[in-house]
Amino acid sequence: MQTVIRGLTTSLNSAGRYKFKSPEAAVDHIVIGGGVVGLAVARALLRRFPDKSTILIERHTRLGEETSSRNSEVIHAGLYYPPNSLKTRLCLRGRQMLYAYCAKHNVPFQRLGKLVVGREEQRGYLTTLHAKARVMSAPPRWDDSTHTQVLPTEMLNGDAARERVPNLAREITAALWSPSTGIVDSATLLCHLEKDVEEAAGIIAYATRAVRIDASTEGEPGWIVQTVTSSKENAAGNPDATFARLLINAAGLGATSVLNEILPPSRRVPLYYARGAYATYRGPGIRRISHLVYPAEEASAIKGASFHSLGTHLTLDMAGNVRFGPDIDWLSVPHSATRDEDVWEAHLSTDAQRARSMYAAVSRYLPGVEPEGFQPDYVGIRPKLAPPGAPFQDFVVRTDYADERDGTAPMISLLGIESPGLTSSLALAEMIVEDMLVGMFERRS
Repeated sequence: MQTVIRGLTTSLNSAGRYKFKSPEAAVDHIVIGGGVVGLAVARALLRRFPDKSTILIERHTRLGEETSSRNSEVIHAGLYYPPNSLKTRLCLRGRQMLYAYCAKHNVPFQRLGKLVVGREEQRGYLTTLHAKARVMSAPPRWDDSTHTQVLPTEMLNGDAARERVPNLAREITAALWSPSTGIVDSATLLCHLEKDVEEAAGIIAYATRAVRIDASTEGEPGWIVQTVTSSKENAAGNPDATFARLLINAAGLGATSVLNEILPPSRRVPLYYARGAYATYRGPGIRRISHLVYPAEEASAIKGASFHSLGTHLTLDMAGNVRFGPDIDWLSVPHSATRDEDVWEAHLSTDAQRARSMYAAVSRYLPGVEPEGFQPDYVGIRPKLAPPGAPFQDFVVRTDYADERDGTAPMISLLGIESPGLTSSLALAEMIVEDMLVGMFERRS
């Protein structure tokens, strides 16, 4: 009997602990969430509106402690998703922006290229990806001066693929080469974005949790955001209330809980959590590895379901060390859960048995690897808007207004920002600020 996976539909203040409080201060912009996306949005707001005040709220003591630092650190090319989806458009533009940003700011990155490898029965899937890439149109704001082809790919036969990755299985008869795929040092990227925000006079409130949000329509419309800072001075958890004219919800694993705070129970958005473990590998079977290697999706023939995972793939870190992952394990929400951390926080450790269980998946395309070479590394949690078996789910960028009557004081929620969220981060920020907010503000002036 298949286990039913429950999603989390609670809000920040589901328990009703925090009562309404009048604001004690006012700012132009509040960004909730200090991952790579929240930082990118705060940076874009400060660059576009330098005379306005921006505060970024991060619930941890350091930035990027959740999805941003627990992923494959891959700069994705944009191969897999429907051409007109936000995931594709923002991945394409974001990849271009991220490479340029890293080069300008000396953020370590490598354009290693990727092989998507398959057996004969998966040749059709790879051919379809190649055909889609050849006709891919440029996304909005694409810079033609730096890249002539939007999504370069090349079809290879098995022997040509083995010239690049000598230890590939003889059963691999087709591969798709993606030269624009790369890797990035995500920790250094986060540090540079943090520096950008602070040098532009933005304020980052660390160890500060949003606990209640209210729309304010009396006088100037906006949002009253109550926060609690974990510090000795505020050990009792007394909230501060701040009025914001614009609210950006980039809370990642907590984004639906932030949104649900302003929605009636019948309209609340559930979030599902997919756990993915990674393993390091030291041993035989990976001779002269210098590219990323992804298996063609085992579920490629199943419409939609394949989008939940790209398979247990081989990536490299900046030092050239081999890493496999992530696998996928859906977490069901406990009946006692009142916060998103209640779901995922206890699932961030892995063990040797789980690492070695990856051997079966990896050995299908790299048969020379040995189980003993797999060692547990780290675990990431992916925020999913759809449960297992659901069709493709795109990124969701949703706008609500403090005053719905005239569409003023927006709250923009970024939901389901999983892979390729790191690659897309700068493009997401560009779209929100340049395409959504600038036009919105210009119409009102």
